Amino acid sequence: MELKQQIEQLKALKTNLYQNDFLLTWEKSEEELKMVLETAAILKKMRENNISPKVFESGLAISIFRDNSTRTRFSYASAANLLGLEVQDLDEKKSQIAHGETVRETANMISFLSDFIGIRDDMFIGEGHKYMLEVGQALDDGYKNGVLPVRPGIVNLQCDQDHPTQSMADLLHLKQHYGSLEALKGKKIVMSWAYSPSYGKPLSVPQGIITLMTRFGMNVELAYPEGYELIPEIVDIARENAKNSGGSFHISHSMEEAVKDADIVYPKSWAPFHVMVQRTELLKKGDTQALDELEKAALAENAKHKDWEYNEHKMQLTKGQDALYMHCLPADITDVSCKAGEVSKDVFEKYRIPTYVEAGFKPYIIAAMMFTNRFKNTPEVLQKILDSNQKRVLY
Repeated sequence: MELKQQIEQLKALKTNLYQNDFLLTWEKSEEELKMVLETAAILKKMRENNISPKVFESGLAISIFRDNSTRTRFSYASAANLLGLEVQDLDEKKSQIAHGETVRETANMISFLSDFIGIRDDMFIGEGHKYMLEVGQALDDGYKNGVLPVRPGIVNLQCDQDHPTQSMADLLHLKQHYGSLEALKGKKIVMSWAYSPSYGKPLSVPQGIITLMTRFGMNVELAYPEGYELIPEIVDIARENAKNSGGSFHISHSMEEAVKDADIVYPKSWAPFHVMVQRTELLKKGDTQALDELEKAALAENAKHKDWEYNEHKMQLTKGQDALYMHCLPADITDVSCKAGEVSKDVFEKYRIPTYVEAGFKPYIIAAMMFTNRFKNTPEVLQKILDSNQKRVLY
């Protein structure tokens, strides 16, 4: 009965997700975001009730990972499998890309029997999102000219601008934790830079958080040491979102001040925008010596801010001295994964299981992005799945 009610409520949402890629959350309407969130929650509940939402008898979900990944890689594979698709990873080193094959060719050659392409390209400022658009244009061309029987949908598994599968999973985690999206209004969430003994971490997680949470009336505080700015245009989007939703958006340069009276704290390291721009240019030039020098300078700058660790003292400053801790994982845990890091081991251990729960929403978010891309009438198809009551585990 509860599943039927959830599906029925989807009918009121007006969306344009069908046959449209999911690249940036700020390109989607609030109703479209809600459709993905609710579809993910329904798919999760179906699996928990041993109902198989397998809607494909065959087909491929291609993955292109230009950066290392554990959670997102397996979440994408899990999502594809949940819906009945098989995953095939494109290893660019083993393809003809090394021999000069163009993006236009590659996109079409991998898509003859493919339904989705998931792409992670997050390390180069100005390149990741651009690459996804280029793949999309190539697929449009192939479909238009009859090369491809269907136009595969693209899911952004992290680019230089946004990490929508992560931020949407985080939002679903908050919705479940507080009971509803409405309950998030007025809640203070702190997206804070935190110390890491490494450099070059993408900006897309903090950018994804500040642009998405401001859509739902939350009071978002972005905290970082001076010089660790994000992409300015994306910060402007967060600021505008807050105005439109009735929430707020502030920037501070003290973790200790930022976390005061916070409901949620998200301490996560990232590289400064100007460093990532410089790094991208040096990579294009192949200047390894300059890259080594940049890394040394960036690590030396990081080391000046080892006090940007989320610990018991800072947790005591939050609302109820017990704000919800969030992280996309893996966290740099002091005295566990590194000598000094983003979070103290006692605070992380306290919230370790909740962060695993947070990560567990990602497969369903990705599956929902696929589902809403492929089916024009999502509620109708979900109802058919529910009515058929096909068991995932047969015995």
